[in-house]
Amino acid sequence: MTHLPRHRLLLVHAHPDDESIGQGATMAKYAAEGRGVTLVTCTAGEMGEILVPGLEHLAADQSDQLGVHRRGELADAMAALGVTDHRFLGGFGRYRDSGMKWHEDGHAVAADEVHANAFWNADLTEAASYLVEILREVRPQVLVTYDEFGGYGHPDHIQAHRVAMYAAQLAAVPSFRRDLGPAWEVAKIYWGAMSESRMRAGLRALREAGDTTSFQGMDPDGPLPRFAVTDEDLGAVVDGTDQVERKIAALRAHATQITVDSGFFALSNNLGSAVWALEFYRRAKGAPGELNDDGLETDLFAGL
Repeated sequence: MTHLPRHRLLLVHAHPDDESIGQGATMAKYAAEGRGVTLVTCTAGEMGEILVPGLEHLAADQSDQLGVHRRGELADAMAALGVTDHRFLGGFGRYRDSGMKWHEDGHAVAADEVHANAFWNADLTEAASYLVEILREVRPQVLVTYDEFGGYGHPDHIQAHRVAMYAAQLAAVPSFRRDLGPAWEVAKIYWGAMSESRMRAGLRALREAGDTTSFQGMDPDGPLPRFAVTDEDLGAVVDGTDQVERKIAALRAHATQITVDSGFFALSNNLGSAVWALEFYRRAKGAPGELNDDGLETDLFAGL
């Protein structure tokens, strides 16, 4: 067997850029420490918006080459984070971005028309089996993905959650698909989250600075999206302060999706880049390791 790092983290994300937004600092921190970091991306993000003038021709209703372009953006982002093992579920192009629309309640839902090869239409066992093979090869102790709502309801995020959770179960069953390698049980599973208290503080700082357009419609004292998790439900926080500039560089690499004047960078401008240094998680599987004064693990590998 190929030599594996002592600690191994595997992340399952829906589209290029999701990983950098959610766990870019964690990935950079662990990569810099010599821990194994593997990213599995489920689609190429073919249905994403295009925020770069002059690249509109890549859109799905034109040349339909956005996925190829975003593949390059993802490679650049991974280089910025220092992550060398990144893969597409089932290989590049196996599953297509499903697209989405906004529900009147403010969260994402599946679009009215979904491509036949859309990830949302994927057979769950087939998609999970592709991931089982990777899990048994990489043998991660820690798996990170979305919660059951996919953070904000995007169908591909929800599907990524389903595939990741099911694959983790199947990978541990010795008699399931022996051809995919020896059984492996993931010790700890986390769902990415955002701290409600920190999100309220960030929004409050933006509004006090006169920014009324970033994260429009979000009131620092009102209801927040479901990805903002009450602090008592958080299980871990990773401090990537020393690597946060790598995360910012990775965000910039996803240029078709994230502009320098977006809410992400507005937060950085008003609160400093440290706003992106702390990344929070809900613990979905595994006993907690050592906790800080806030009752949170500060290392996803704690207790292993």
